[in-house]
Amino acid sequence: MTLQPLSYSVTQLLSYSTIRTTFVFMKVAYLLPDREIAEYVQSILVIENYEVKTPFILPLFANGMPTLLFQSAKGKINNHSNYLTLFGQTVLPDTITLTENFTLIAYFFKPFVLTSLFNIEANELTDKPGDLRSLTSSVANNLQEQLLNATTTKEMLALINKYVLGLAAKSKKDAQIIKYVTEKIAQNPNKDALIKVQKELYITERTFQRMFENNIGVSPNQYRRIAQFNTAFEQLNKRQFRSLSDIVFRNNYSDQSHFIRAFKEFTNLTPKEYLNFGTAD
Repeated sequence: MTLQPLSYSVTQLLSYSTIRTTFVFMKVAYLLPDREIAEYVQSILVIENYEVKTPFILPLFANGMPTLLFQSAKGKINNHSNYLTLFGQTVLPDTITLTENFTLIAYFFKPFVLTSLFNIEANELTDKPGDLRSLTSSVANNLQEQLLNATTTKEMLALINKYVLGLAAKSKKDAQIIKYVTEKIAQNPNKDALIKVQKELYITERTFQRMFENNIGVSPNQYRRIAQFNTAFEQLNKRQFRSLSDIVFRNNYSDQSHFIRAFKEFTNLTPKEYLNFGTAD
């Protein structure tokens, strides 16, 4: 039987509080980043699965955060298999398939980092994750070799921390602007927020669009919609509602059908299908 644990989502922080701990040989941990990299890294996810007997499938949902993903066993994404994968914005739902025992480490970056840390135009990676080694300098080759030779998860985390610190030392100063913009929109992801922040920066709409496309990888409105969905998705996972209309109202969706369409766009599921997954087992 192919495992499809929809409560596990690499770019959606593994569905927060709804993790189904039915896998005896699997450990899941969420870590806060070290202070030195907290300006760039939102959170860190570690999954260790010691007994993979059938293909293990993790869905990828939009959450607005670029991600650096390491697996000790190659995982298939978009029919490509890498050990180190760099994700930009994930708009369309996707999956990772793992067929061997693995340690998986995901560094969820803040939205502005692709250009400032990796010197990559963000739209190049939107829905097109790539092998980190082919996207960046030769340092990534050394990182992959070191990670594959590491004997403990603690050692792996230390290696990735060191790598991110090295990137941060070379980061661009203008990252502060895009950081401010994305944080403002994420805190209040409604259409008015886009107009307000654009006016605060005294820039034209075209400049605003270009700034997002180059640094985030999607348009300002698409990023706003992802932030809106991500907040609603978190509330759904934490069961912070009495009815779906509560989530609709809190997140400024025009009506319930609009929310359901947006949810299905980002997950290929309706909210009801997502909540009912696994209940028949």
